[in-house]
Amino acid sequence: MGKKRVSIDELRFGMYVAELDRPWTDTPFAFQGFVLSTHKQLELLKKYCTTVLVDAERSDPAVASDPARQPYAESASVDQELTPARAAYGDSRTLMRDVLSAVRIGRTLDAGQITSAVTAMAESVLRNPDALLLLSQLRKKGEYNESHALDVSIYMITFGRFLGLDRQQIEFLGCLGLLQDIGKLRLPEELLDKRGGLSAAETAVARRHVDYSVEILRATPGLPAELPRIAALHHERHDGSGYPARLRGSDIGMLGSIAAIADTFDALTVQRPHADPVSPSAAISTLYKTRGFLFDAHLVEQFIRCIGIFPVGSLVELNSGETGIVIAQNAAQRLSPRVMVIRDAAGRPMVPQKLLDLSRAPKATPNEPYRILGTLEYGSVPFDPDSLFMA
Repeated sequence: MGKKRVSIDELRFGMYVAELDRPWTDTPFAFQGFVLSTHKQLELLKKYCTTVLVDAERSDPAVASDPARQPYAESASVDQELTPARAAYGDSRTLMRDVLSAVRIGRTLDAGQITSAVTAMAESVLRNPDALLLLSQLRKKGEYNESHALDVSIYMITFGRFLGLDRQQIEFLGCLGLLQDIGKLRLPEELLDKRGGLSAAETAVARRHVDYSVEILRATPGLPAELPRIAALHHERHDGSGYPARLRGSDIGMLGSIAAIADTFDALTVQRPHADPVSPSAAISTLYKTRGFLFDAHLVEQFIRCIGIFPVGSLVELNSGETGIVIAQNAAQRLSPRVMVIRDAAGRPMVPQKLLDLSRAPKATPNEPYRILGTLEYGSVPFDPDSLFMA
């Protein structure tokens, strides 16, 4: 017990920060000594300090046991939220088509429409984070740029909710997810559609999309002032190996790090011209293995806690041989989500579908409860979402 000097990377929520490695007056902290309880505090510590002195006797284990500190209680079930989530998703999908068309013909984006769409998605996620995630994963994917932008925006809104960020930051993340890759539309189509790897020269051209995104966002009146700067960060990497500025660690900041994690996770799990998709579990494993040098370690761990080992919308293989879809998380038991079984052990469509809440240990056999063996690639098992709950 007592006081111990630790590095910033060793900090955990609930720890009492007694002293910094610089004068308190050189930092924005109003109080000299506090329990680390918010991501904003952690972000400032990363920016200003390398080590801090932690007082174990004044630390708060109650905060440490719930590092996400979510202030947003679910006010609707998944079933209740599906209808408003469907409307928000449909409006946002239409908006993205308009945005893509506007960029292609050089027309200015409508910031008011963008803000309105993001607000509707954020309101849905704040009521229940699973419904919009479910819709985004099960809907038939359109053009990659459209689908990727929507999916990343929803992941970022959901992650912001999980981290307990304020409403303004959550909506900022939603807007960022929609627009940070908008500059890709200025790249040659043959480059975007090329199969296989890119040459060094082609890679250099492709990386210009970040600069193009910044230009487009700066030219759009009515968007948050910080949006162009933050949009330039989603390809930066924790160890300085990213682009365009080769920023490191805390220089990327929390919002830029969130953008990088969500962008990478979604890209890994969908079909791209130059790469086949991997299962959500494999994408999670990639993020986890690269935490601390490609991505902020703490935020990767929190992102995995947020979406779960078996993310909403995942196709899963059950120990019964059946195939199901994760339709909702159990916040207290992330390994035991709610699953809709859509195929029996022989691979035949199950009608009607069977609903399982794995947190209640339903039986697959008289002696064995249902368990998830693993996730499958999106699209690997054909089914019609509209016949389930998407109509």
